[in-house]
Amino acid sequence: MQLHEKKFEVLNYTLNTSSLLRQLPFNSETKEYTTAEGHVIAPTDVVRDLGVLLSSNRSWTPHINQTVQAARKIASWALSVFRDRSPLVMMTLFKTMVRSKLEYCCPVWNPSKVQDIQALENVQRCFTRRVGGCQGLSYWDRLIKLNILSLQRRRERYCIIHVWKILNEFTPNDIELQPYFNNRHGNKISLPPLNHKTQSSVISDFENSFSVKAPRLWNLLPMSINTIKTLNEFKVALGKYLRSFPDTPPVPGYTAVNRNSLLD
Repeated sequence: MQLHEKKFEVLNYTLNTSSLLRQLPFNSETKEYTTAEGHVIAPTDVVRDLGVLLSSNRSWTPHINQTVQAARKIASWALSVFRDRSPLVMMTLFKTMVRSKLEYCCPVWNPSKVQDIQALENVQRCFTRRVGGCQGLSYWDRLIKLNILSLQRRRERYCIIHVWKILNEFTPNDIELQPYFNNRHGNKISLPPLNHKTQSSVISDFENSFSVKAPRLWNLLPMSINTIKTLNEFKVALGKYLRSFPDTPPVPGYTAVNRNSLLD
């Protein structure tokens, strides 16, 4: 099979970001890829893969910025087309058209930077401000009144649900999670080992990756929840469990006790 060379892109992940290293004459040759026909594929900073933007500096900010921009456009269109501001109509529009954009493949890129969390949360914050009966309420109070979770809390919920699907063989265990059963705490997952000799930026990316963060979230669940075998029952029990925690996402002008993660 012959492949189209011009449709390929090269993305390099480097640990040493020194400017002196980038100025070396052979540096570009080590990052380029030359095909058998002599076509040179130059490296790029951002690559799209299955709708998710991957960046060479291992940051999810480019993908989040594009996601927020797309969601804002849809939200503006919905607000301009529909005059009804009742909670039923507004939240139906938001859940079906806007929130789906903000949560596509979110277990992969679930952000840890406060500015990224705020950028995503601000879309829901601005939209709910237009809902009838919510004027004058703070964003945290609007979440309670409309009976919805913050986008930050929902992303952690998705991570937990995906772990359940892996453990119950609804999804392939391609990241090789190591589950075990504890007589007192039920189904738990062993955290992958960390090489502490690596540089701090890599350690931070490792700790915020799905393979580490999702098992830590799963291990918070009590035995009465993590041993449920049907998906619908698990979602109902998980929803009740999540609502037992205060949901105060980081937004400008609000002072929260912590960063609102279940792990805090």
